[in-house]
Amino acid sequence: MRMLWRVMLAVLLVAGGPAMAQAPLEVMSFNIRYANENDGANAWSKRREVTAAMLKKAAPDLFGTQELLKVQGDFLAARLKNYAWFGVGRRGGEEDEHMGIFYRTDRLRLIKSGDFWLSETPEVPGSSAWGADLPRLATWGLFETIDGKRRFYAFNTHLPHRDQDEGARTNGAALVLKRIEAMAGDLPVVLTGDFNTTPGSEAHKLLATRLTDARDSAPRKIGPEETFHNFTGKADKRIDWIFTRGFTAKRVTTITDHQGVVQTSDHFPVMAELGWPRR
Repeated sequence: MRMLWRVMLAVLLVAGGPAMAQAPLEVMSFNIRYANENDGANAWSKRREVTAAMLKKAAPDLFGTQELLKVQGDFLAARLKNYAWFGVGRRGGEEDEHMGIFYRTDRLRLIKSGDFWLSETPEVPGSSAWGADLPRLATWGLFETIDGKRRFYAFNTHLPHRDQDEGARTNGAALVLKRIEAMAGDLPVVLTGDFNTTPGSEAHKLLATRLTDARDSAPRKIGPEETFHNFTGKADKRIDWIFTRGFTAKRVTTITDHQGVVQTSDHFPVMAELGWPRR
């Protein structure tokens, strides 16, 4: 797909076509499942090469991960050409799970980045609230295309997982939305995450008041709608979303790559092709 866009862009430029024929932004949300050697056939040591191969083939410009441990982030950065990543552990520092954001350094430049916790004290590392049993956070970055012509914000998060955490999920979504509106100004925004709840929930409804669910709006959808499959390959609920503001979703793909019983994760990654705002 990226090669097709490069050919189209070259033809337009030779023909004197508009500069707005810039290649779309390819964004992925991916709960990678933390490195757990008790996962049997899907222990990280057994699926890491399958995961790296999937990401090489998909070649997103940016992907937000959930549950990422540093050992996983460093492995993928070493395996994937032209990618860098950033983020902190949910208790601060390098331990525990990260909301790591990866980006292609040949396509994007990171201008600044940061983190905030989904709590009543968002700047306090490891803080939690609203009855959640674990700290939850969001990681963000301000990016610029390598040609310096476009800027956008990316936010990545992972909401609480228990059935009784619906209130915490709604409050967390509200905080993320508040930060997006305070930080991003008029710039385009992409929000990736494992939201641990389905469309129709209060968290989804709240985010949809200001953002657009790429799956709902894209005219072309590939792969199953559901994303969580618990290493079975048969997903039963859509809890991994890509929301946008300013972008236009052209295509959304749920990626089901696997090698025999070995999956890339217990979630299917979701990828969106996003058209830039018109100028």
